[in-house]
Amino acid sequence: MPTYDLIVIGAGVLGTFHAYHAARAGQRVLLLEKDHYPVGATVRNFGQVVPSGLAGRWFDYGRRSLDIYREIQAQTDITIRQNGTVYVASDASEWQVANELHDRYARIGYRSELLSKAQVLAKYPTLRPDYVYGGLFFPDELSVEPEQMIQRLIGFVQQKHGVDYRPGSVVIGCEPTGDQVRVTLAGGQTFEGGRVLLCGGHEVRLLFPDVLAQAGLVVSKLQMLLAEPVAGLNLPGNILTGLTIRRYEAFQECASYAQLSPVSPELAELQRWGIHILFKQATDGSIIVGDSHEYAAATAQEDLGYHTQEYINNLMLTQARRIVSFPLTVRKAWAGFYSQTPAEIFEHDVAPNIRIITGIGGKGMSSSAGYAEESIRQWE
Repeated sequence: MPTYDLIVIGAGVLGTFHAYHAARAGQRVLLLEKDHYPVGATVRNFGQVVPSGLAGRWFDYGRRSLDIYREIQAQTDITIRQNGTVYVASDASEWQVANELHDRYARIGYRSELLSKAQVLAKYPTLRPDYVYGGLFFPDELSVEPEQMIQRLIGFVQQKHGVDYRPGSVVIGCEPTGDQVRVTLAGGQTFEGGRVLLCGGHEVRLLFPDVLAQAGLVVSKLQMLLAEPVAGLNLPGNILTGLTIRRYEAFQECASYAQLSPVSPELAELQRWGIHILFKQATDGSIIVGDSHEYAAATAQEDLGYHTQEYINNLMLTQARRIVSFPLTVRKAWAGFYSQTPAEIFEHDVAPNIRIITGIGGKGMSSSAGYAEESIRQWE
């Protein structure tokens, strides 16, 4: 029976970065993925690495993640592009909050630049002038192509660090056997490892369902749109807008956040559906637009439905067209799902050598690399 130091269940960004850091530390690592390739939250997102919007330790993990992404990109192409992030303020109150965040980051040496309305429009000429009040730009932040990135990252940890990756492996059993843990697949194959780490995302029913049912996990359903390429359009980096300033944790910690101006009835309806408008242009020229947020208990995630709501898509498109002047012709729409918890993340030891880590929420792409580094270091 094959034996490993660490078995990681779940090859999304959180699980794969744990496998990466463990293998770098000299451990023999098995990485198991239930699908033929990752299809969960890791690939159903914007591909934005934006520590600037995070708060507390998650900002620190995100800042470290930027370095880790760049270190790997220097060795192999995992689609990293350093074109920065801009938050576009739409009124004076959002601009005030952006100024406060700029000052806070200046004190800790995290680079940002305040852009006047004219500077924002010069850098992003397809933004509508009547929307733009000013901008806060983070030049060191990154964009990735999510579906390609995780596939290439998995290939890298296999080839460079010897991780044994086995997709299409549905784990149905995980139990201690002495000082080892035995993992059993649906087909009957078994593996043994000194430790097992479960990073199953919003899957809460296959392994340790009783534990996960008591974890307080909530599943968030996001709707996103992909618009057709526009000839000659160059939309560099991550473009986030006024509703994002009103939503992200980093801005909420600013003193003037409580004095943000009331939103119009139209924007209040967007906020009711958790909508904040973001744009990111993919390498093929298409533009991702979104997103929305609906919530249900992880144990009742079917209540969210598998479909996308046209009403929500139309809300997003209408607001996006108020912000940009280029045509938005939708090629496809999809829903993404991720789990989150009020406790920031769910970390639970089922046994001394079996750990569950899930519920990282929308922070995964931005902070998993740094978080997993510390997680592996501390789990000794």
